[in-house]
Amino acid sequence: MQTTLRRELHFEGVGLHTGAACAAWVEPAPPNLGLRFLVDGTEIPATADYVVDTRRATVIGCDGVSVSTTEHLLSALFAMGVCNARIRLEGPEVPALDGSAAQFVGAILEAGTVEQTAVRDAFELEAPCVIERGDRMVLAFPAADFRVRFVADFPHPIGTQYLDVEITPQRYVEEIAPARTFAYLHEIEALRADGLARGGSLDNALVFAPAGPMQPLRWPDEAVRHKVLDLIGDLALLGAWPRCEVVAIKSGHSLHASLTQALRASARAPHAG
Repeated sequence: MQTTLRRELHFEGVGLHTGAACAAWVEPAPPNLGLRFLVDGTEIPATADYVVDTRRATVIGCDGVSVSTTEHLLSALFAMGVCNARIRLEGPEVPALDGSAAQFVGAILEAGTVEQTAVRDAFELEAPCVIERGDRMVLAFPAADFRVRFVADFPHPIGTQYLDVEITPQRYVEEIAPARTFAYLHEIEALRADGLARGGSLDNALVFAPAGPMQPLRWPDEAVRHKVLDLIGDLALLGAWPRCEVVAIKSGHSLHASLTQALRASARAPHAG
């Protein structure tokens, strides 16, 4: 069945990319509303139809209003089974907090959820779907449950990492949610020149210097775990629970958006289940 939050959640902090002060209120919502952002009086459904930018973050928007860095909060809500919520936002993006989804998940667990009267929508894939760009690709295959296999391949000192995980609330809490967003030290100046990572710091991002990570790792393969966290947040834009296996090879927000848009186009009316 569909669920919503038992009570409102509140988060505030700096935006990872803009550096601006941001706040979010995540409110319970009625059945069949889905996940929606409310920004400056404009409501933006959290679906792939509204993706407007995918440079280092997933940005959704409509009518000239947008919200950046949606993937961490959406990842937490989606993986924890929250189907309906309205997210009121002050500022241009979702607060970064510690760069992971751990605080979002902690607040969801503390507040609890309420089962609603409507059946949760499920996306059932009838045939494989492949999105490929050079040596990067993301594939979705029909499956009974939602599973992710992710191959990340980065320059030293991260290297090649692999994670295979069935997405359930318990495994998400234990194995995915605390993984932080990350960057290379030498990238930061270029990112900021491009208008990105202006709020990034050692408090909200894992930074890799040539000799290794500048903070203690939460797992040796924290980078690929965060990539899975991002992928789940981007797949939340399906608007339905995916009954499929997703294989991602060196993919990012742009490929994820293309996959989600292709899946939505293949089945505009998800099967109930």
